[in-house]
Amino acid sequence: MSKTENKNLVILLHGVGASGADLLPLSRSWGQILPNTAFAAPDAPHPSNFGAGRQWFSVAGVTVENRPARIADARVSFDATLSAIIESHGFSERLERVALVGFSQGTIMALDAAVTGCWPVAAVVGFSGRLSSPPPFAPAKDTPVLLLHGEADPVIPSSESLAAAKILAGLGVAVETVLYPGLVHTISPQGAAAAGAFLVARLV
Repeated sequence: MSKTENKNLVILLHGVGASGADLLPLSRSWGQILPNTAFAAPDAPHPSNFGAGRQWFSVAGVTVENRPARIADARVSFDATLSAIIESHGFSERLERVALVGFSQGTIMALDAAVTGCWPVAAVVGFSGRLSSPPPFAPAKDTPVLLLHGEADPVIPSSESLAAAKILAGLGVAVETVLYPGLVHTISPQGAAAAGAFLVARLV
C-alpha cells in the first residue's frame, strides 16, 4: 500500500536499550483492527549508555532534578525523527490521523510531545512511563491520552502514570489510566488490547 493510500500513521517509540524493532509486534497485532494504517518504529538517535540498543536521552546519572533538562535537550532530535517519518509517509498536513505510542522512555518523549503542544496528533498512548517535562505546558486539548502501567513495575512506579494523569487532566486533556496488578515493566497482552481499542476509537 502506498503512503497516499494509508488513512492513519502510528509511530511506536521504544525505551532505553531497545530498538524500534522491539515494538513491531504491536503493529502486527493492531494492523488487523486498524486497516489502511502505516506503522513506523524508529530507532532513537543515540546509542544507549548501557550496552546495546538506543536511547532518546541519557539515563546515566539521571535524577529527578536533571531529568527535565535532558528531556528538553532531546526535543531537537526527537522532533527531527518524527518530522522525517511523518513527512515520508505523507502525513505532514494530516496530524489528526497520526498517533504516538511509547513504552518507558518512549512514553516520556510522547508525553513531552503532548504537553508542549508541538505535535497535535490524534492520540497518545503511554506504557510504563512518566511525565517529567519541564513547564510551561501548552498541550493540544484535542489529543487524548491513554496511560497503561503495571502495579509491580520496579523500573518506573505506576504512581508516575497516576501523577501524569492528574497533571494532564488539570490541563484540560482527556486522559484515561489503566493499572494492571502484578504486572512488571512490560506490555501485557491485555494492555496491548486496551491500547488497540483506544486507537481504533480515534483513528477508524
